[in-house]
Amino acid sequence: MLRDRLRRVAVHAPKTLGALALLTVPLPVTAAVTAAALARSAVAPPPRAHAAEPRTVLLTGGKMTKALALARAFHAAGHRVVMVESAKYRFTGHRFSRAVDAFHVVPEPGAPGYVTALRDVVVAEGVDVWVPVCSPAASWHDAQAKPVLAEFCEVLHPDPQVLRILDDKDRFAEAADTLGLPVPETHRVTEPTQVEDFDFDAHPGPWILKSVPYDPVARLDLTTLPRPTATATAEVARAKPMSDDAPWILQELVPGREYCTHATVREGRVQVWACCESSAFQLNYAMVDKPEIEEWVRRFVAALRVTGQVSFDFIETADGRLVALECNPRTHSAITMFHRDAEALARAYLSDVEGPPLTPHPDSRPTYWLYHELWRMLSRPSTARERLRVIRAGTDAVFDRDDPLPFLLLHHLQIPSLLLRNLVTGRPWIRVDVNIGKLVEPAGD
Repeated sequence: MLRDRLRRVAVHAPKTLGALALLTVPLPVTAAVTAAALARSAVAPPPRAHAAEPRTVLLTGGKMTKALALARAFHAAGHRVVMVESAKYRFTGHRFSRAVDAFHVVPEPGAPGYVTALRDVVVAEGVDVWVPVCSPAASWHDAQAKPVLAEFCEVLHPDPQVLRILDDKDRFAEAADTLGLPVPETHRVTEPTQVEDFDFDAHPGPWILKSVPYDPVARLDLTTLPRPTATATAEVARAKPMSDDAPWILQELVPGREYCTHATVREGRVQVWACCESSAFQLNYAMVDKPEIEEWVRRFVAALRVTGQVSFDFIETADGRLVALECNPRTHSAITMFHRDAEALARAYLSDVEGPPLTPHPDSRPTYWLYHELWRMLSRPSTARERLRVIRAGTDAVFDRDDPLPFLLLHHLQIPSLLLRNLVTGRPWIRVDVNIGKLVEPAGD
């Protein structure tokens, strides 16, 4: 066993050490900028609103940028923020934000004691509202926790029965189709033979396979079916870990431009709305106006009486047809675009607001993650001009001159601690995701 571990460490150490070395290069500059920003804010503290009814808000998923964005919004609006994370991410830089009044470590979602630990935090901190900022793996466990925590505070998350529909790609497609809302043709598959026996001659596609349970690696595989031969098609299907407990879908691949959305919903009414162009590894957000997509989402969430935060992926075909690919019942990182709308965002989350939903301020600049943009320039020098254009036109999603510590500690505590952990254990990783504050790993969270 020790020999196997040492072998794994030796195999993956060069990549991990290389990442750690790269992170040390900008550290002096980042530390100096942070020190200057801290000195400035000490002399001229940032203004903060006084809420008419101050509330204590619990945010889970503290490692993710979207949790920080919401924490800053609630804080700026005069509310108190409690943030929690699991032990693996206890060194999240966001816990050091001036917007976070208290931080707690709880078990992983789904682990024994998770719900009890959340309840204890709610009671101890006098929480009024729980806003789950959940990972894909956590959304179901947070739905199960809702009935327990709802006895002590308001919970802005779908009920378990609604989440079963939203978080299952096949059930979601069926529900949308029943409502007359366009979705790709979708078939549930639980064993490779169902793919092998599919009549590709009558339905040439192309088609793709998607895992119904979240898989951070499999979601990037867009291998189209059928392959040139039946044998090759069968090989693709047999390589997928399908079962009754881990179903997949065979879904029509619709070509076109992809969009991602965020909606904060109360009893089927959209309170917050954002829509952006999408990509497989999304770290740039700029608002686009797509009324047809918003209307699709309005009809769907109203029919299901959804309460919570829901994100939808859409395709717009060359002829202007809009098709919804899937729903992710959780906060979308597009929430970072509301950096000019703190008080309005907090109000839309915490109370019923009449009128149209809140959208990003017209003067809000697109958001990006600076270290990721620098990595893009380094790894692909030919893109440097485009990356510089993005930096000039936008704003970093984490850095705030009135709250600089999260930016410093995300890149020089949170991510390095995860890299060191993988260095010691020899665990492989695919890439660093500074948006969600983790390493993307095979079978990861």
